[in-house]
Amino acid sequence: MPRLVRVVGSLAEVRPLGDASLYERVRVGRRRLLGEVIRIEGETATVEVFEETAGLSVGEPVETTGAPLEVRLGPGLLGSVLDGVGRPLERIAESQGDFLAPGGEAESLDAERRWTFEPRRRVGDPVSAGDVLGVVAERPGFEHRVMLPPQVGGRIAEIAAGDRCVDEPIGALEDGRPLMLAQDWPVRRARPVASRLPADRPFVTGQRVFDLLFPVAEGGSVALPGGFGTGKTVIEQSLARFAEADIIVYVGCGERGNEMADVLTEFPQLVDPRSGRSLMDRSVLVVNTSNMPVAARESSVYLGITIAEYFRDMGYRVALMADSISRWAEALREIGSRLREMPGEEGYPTYLSHRLGQLYERAGRVRCVGGPEREGALTVVSAVSPPGGDFSEPVTQASLRVVGAVWALDPRLAQERQFPAVDWDTSYSLHAEETSGGFEALGGADWSDLRHEVLGLLQRERELEEIVGLVGRDALDDADRLLLASARMVRELVIGQSAFDPNDASSPIAKTHALASLVTRLHRVGKQLLAAGVPLEEIDLPALRRAIAGVRDAAPGAFADARALAEAAVAALSDGLPGDG
Repeated sequence: MPRLVRVVGSLAEVRPLGDASLYERVRVGRRRLLGEVIRIEGETATVEVFEETAGLSVGEPVETTGAPLEVRLGPGLLGSVLDGVGRPLERIAESQGDFLAPGGEAESLDAERRWTFEPRRRVGDPVSAGDVLGVVAERPGFEHRVMLPPQVGGRIAEIAAGDRCVDEPIGALEDGRPLMLAQDWPVRRARPVASRLPADRPFVTGQRVFDLLFPVAEGGSVALPGGFGTGKTVIEQSLARFAEADIIVYVGCGERGNEMADVLTEFPQLVDPRSGRSLMDRSVLVVNTSNMPVAARESSVYLGITIAEYFRDMGYRVALMADSISRWAEALREIGSRLREMPGEEGYPTYLSHRLGQLYERAGRVRCVGGPEREGALTVVSAVSPPGGDFSEPVTQASLRVVGAVWALDPRLAQERQFPAVDWDTSYSLHAEETSGGFEALGGADWSDLRHEVLGLLQRERELEEIVGLVGRDALDDADRLLLASARMVRELVIGQSAFDPNDASSPIAKTHALASLVTRLHRVGKQLLAAGVPLEEIDLPALRRAIAGVRDAAPGAFADARALAEAAVAALSDGLPGDG
């Protein structure tokens, strides 16, 4: 019988355990704490324990399971709140109270709940990995597609409709293997895909600064670095609510307990604009707070991305929000130090970049395995919390090397009440050209030109602000003062949004295009007037600003009228040009 010979924090050494597999799941001690083998040296294995190890003593038994850390995937995931290793917190609270008991066990799916299965295949049909066997109406308006697990195939011997639990077979193959509603999958292993598709479809977020200036493709990956108080969590909640994704997986990795408590309280109260029901109807929350064992932080992100891949394989668009990847990296650093591994920069393990790359690689737009033919997408948005807002630290730099877009948050802009507080000088997107066609189809043929013009105004404003700091605003000529006024409109009316205004919390592409078009056109006409000798004081910028603000604040039903009024106001401005009229 393998027994404990040493315990250091969350790590335990076990002997003899030479026949164990790397990343095999084990039960540690008399309380049967959940653990995972992370190193094997001869007959000695090092086990990472996902629970509090206080009270463990040398000589306690260790039980192997013969399987890696897995999650059960099937009907019942939507609306659930799981801990870092996949245990449902709500059902545990009902049976054990508000605190997790050591060694507590609970499957991610409720084994007693019954689901109505409707087959899409018949007896005698040949099936292969990933084929859709049938559907379950898991939530109103959502079709949960029951798929044959990867690496399984054959011919159907029996299949029948009816109410089933996840542990009851819905049929069988000719070789006797049962067909089930649920399947188990190791969280560290990426689920297979038939092929990867080009990243040319835009991931519409409903946030103008992202859609217009720093777009991301469906299946892309985004790093969201920002210091404390810059609005990372609010942005991720806004994306969860308004972004064009069918399923949301939100991973709270190592965040403060009170912050995650707010998330758990607010998410069920958020109304899904698509259905009018709770946002939890299409969400899965994975929670591992900062006061939980650090070892489970690492597994929480893998758990979340595995669940996201499962829904992607059904043919849905999935968005994974990880808050924050820095806490995940800190778990790697702590475990690496206890293993006495060679430290890299700032004590992080030397394989940090490799692990981050593997994680972000699991994003993508794909053609799913199995039939009927379907496409799915997994978009990853990961918050990064650099200490002191220092973007030169290792986790931020490692993320920047592998993601497709960076939405860098600036504490100075947050203090100025600019939301989202995105620094347009530091942020960038590698998907702007690839997604331009999709945005042009939704907004207008001049989308790319508007993007470059808006960015030019913002960059020129930064340069002029430095001059103003030296000589004062009154020393500027009319053209520069017009540019500052136009750039301010860009910041406040185009890329600035209010997460608490029901008419502005989410911006359709048509509204984003209209606002950008109005402000840039106003600036162009204003420059023409100044060139024709019209003083800046004779251009009624406040009235024009109010007209454009009316477009921003308009309810969906009043948007067309507000846009027409603003366009008429800007058009009237050009009446003062020589030769008009």
